[in-house]
Amino acid sequence: MIQVVNLQKTYPGTRGVLARGEVRALRGVTLDIRRGAALALIGESGCGKTTLGRIVTGLEAYTGGEVLIDGANIAGMTARDRRAQFRKVQLIPQDPYAALNPTRTIAAALFDPLRLLARRGGKDGAWIERRAVELLRLVGLDASETLYKYPHQLSGGQRQRVVIARALTVEPEALVADEAVSMIDVSLRLGVLNLLSQLRRDLHISVIFITHDVAAARYVAQDGQTAVIYRGEIVEMGPTDDLIQRPVHPYTQSLLSAVPVLHGLEQAGPDRFIPRPTEQGESNDSSSCLFADRCPFADDRCKAAHPDPEPWAGAPDDRLVACFKPKERKVVAVPLSGRASNQ
Repeated sequence: MIQVVNLQKTYPGTRGVLARGEVRALRGVTLDIRRGAALALIGESGCGKTTLGRIVTGLEAYTGGEVLIDGANIAGMTARDRRAQFRKVQLIPQDPYAALNPTRTIAAALFDPLRLLARRGGKDGAWIERRAVELLRLVGLDASETLYKYPHQLSGGQRQRVVIARALTVEPEALVADEAVSMIDVSLRLGVLNLLSQLRRDLHISVIFITHDVAAARYVAQDGQTAVIYRGEIVEMGPTDDLIQRPVHPYTQSLLSAVPVLHGLEQAGPDRFIPRPTEQGESNDSSSCLFADRCPFADDRCKAAHPDPEPWAGAPDDRLVACFKPKERKVVAVPLSGRASNQ
């Protein structure tokens, strides 16, 4: 469905009081997202995962590499063809409060894109309203109580479902959910995660789930893939459960060590040691491992050469690790429910 090849994004430097040098947000990312599959992108803030999501939805230009949708390279397309391709990939933004115009009703937010489809398909106004009702029902909302309300009259969970319904108006083939549950109440998150999984199964839609929450990533992409991004590079990628239960790259291990665990459920010991990053500075030299200055296992080779993602000998070929000396270490399991567990 979506293929990203050696994708690069560099933001230019700025002058003045807030002067800064250029920022390399993405450094040669390569990904494949199959039709109907789920891919979770996890990493700390500023690692480039949101930039990647905005690029594949057409909201951000890229500096180098290729983006292919349904096998078609968007770089050589006309503006009209490019819009048609990007219509297949829709973004679910992080903030449902800012994503909806507070001066317009939910009906207005849904009717506008539906009018475009109706105009192309020769449909009438009755079809537009019927389709809006169907979409709200699809995301678990009662149209009679939602359609003609304003955003401030809805809860956070309801707004997020409306945003998902709006993304579905143009009948996309892929959804990019950027921190889709981070702005809503914890008690409502599971419902939205279930909705994304249900839409993927029922509509055969690909889902790219961008998050820093490892438990949420495992829930959405439990039968798919997870990619770990660090400073614009993929350092580890593979089947979600295998990657989370058997992390190999030191950064992935340190990332998973931040998942809280209820005291007493896990036994401490050397077999459960998880490395934590050191407090040293980070090098911008792309000729070396970008994690070397923080890695407790780095040696001279790590600081002299740059590792590329390669198949790890301890797993199937779909498990990639960018490390010169990957080593599996036992870690606490990340529960599907988001609660600490020893299962």
